[in-house]
Amino acid sequence: MRRSESLLSEKQLRFSRELRRSETPTEVKIWQCLRGRRFLGLKFRRQHPWGPYILDFYCAERRWAIEIDGGQHTEASIAAHDKKRTEWLASQGITVTRVWTNEVMGNFGDVMELLAGVAKKLQHRKHPHPSPLPEGEGGKYMKGD
Repeated sequence: MRRSESLLSEKQLRFSRELRRSETPTEVKIWQCLRGRRFLGLKFRRQHPWGPYILDFYCAERRWAIEIDGGQHTEASIAAHDKKRTEWLASQGITVTRVWTNEVMGNFGDVMELLAGVAKKLQHRKHPHPSPLPEGEGGKYMKGD
């Protein structure tokens, strides 16, 4: 078990894992560009727990969350929840970029250009507590080495 996982509730971990297994086509499309440091050499995690929330995509190096929003996010109650969530994440030092599902599917190049611009603006950000990779990630940290 990773050190960060021990700080999370088992319920939150199960939910995060389930979200990873049931990605939407939009999430799959974005993930194919973000995974494996394919996007500007940045490491992203998908469905990453942070406090009481689970972030669609998170880059610790830039303290940046990318959220993919469908049409239901235009409803007043969901929009209010999103606003509260974004404010709380900002209080934690995380910048949230929200992207509409229809934009990802219809104007993917523009979306990636937008994300590249945000990444550039955030390039001065560093994770506040750098630490070695957790067990199981990266070359010499692999089990059995």
